[in-house]
Amino acid sequence: MTRSRVLAVALVALGIGGYVVYDQVLRGDSKPALTLPSAAPAASFDGVVAGTWTVAAGSQAGYRVTEQLASLPAASEAVGRTDQITGSIEITSDGTTTTLASGALTVDTTKIASDESRRDDRMRSQGLQTDQYPTATFALTQPVVIPAAAIAGTSTDITLVGDLTLHGTTKSVSIPAKAQLVGGQVQVVGSITFPLSDFGITPPNIGGFIISIADKGTLEFAVAFSKG
Repeated sequence: MTRSRVLAVALVALGIGGYVVYDQVLRGDSKPALTLPSAAPAASFDGVVAGTWTVAAGSQAGYRVTEQLASLPAASEAVGRTDQITGSIEITSDGTTTTLASGALTVDTTKIASDESRRDDRMRSQGLQTDQYPTATFALTQPVVIPAAAIAGTSTDITLVGDLTLHGTTKSVSIPAKAQLVGGQVQVVGSITFPLSDFGITPPNIGGFIISIADKGTLEFAVAFSKG
């Protein structure tokens, strides 16, 4: 085999090896975005929408960020999620209009997990710094009129305006979301993308020069509420 052919084979092998490392270890899990379930488990519900609704099992919240290897052109999304969410909403009705009057959620950020434990470990002291900021919260600051279609079980667009506290910083945000009342549950799904710097978050340095992370992230959630 000539020297040039040996060199070519070596370069191909290095390229394949680099891709395997990227694909199997560093690429991220690229999970699809959270959505409203196609069907909800039947929940105890008295038929009266007005009242207090609390976070139900199966709710999820987390982050989505773009990772980039320094040595490879391909990028992918890293996704971390948790089901450790608490909170409630208050719905009122005057007989003609149904309103989401108030609501607050707390997410245990220490329980957020991705497909890579090394990434999660680094998030404890960098990025979200969950050791220092163990919770993230959202509190509604403007009431939301709930469309009749959503009460009837059809996924309907709403906007949630409130205070988001993340990494110890609080910002007023408007989150586009969808809501529906299905199977005795009020279900809400939404997401918001923002520069990490808005919340004082510095993209973590995972693996030194190997990975860079864009200064933009997405917070996403799919939360179900049960009456009582």
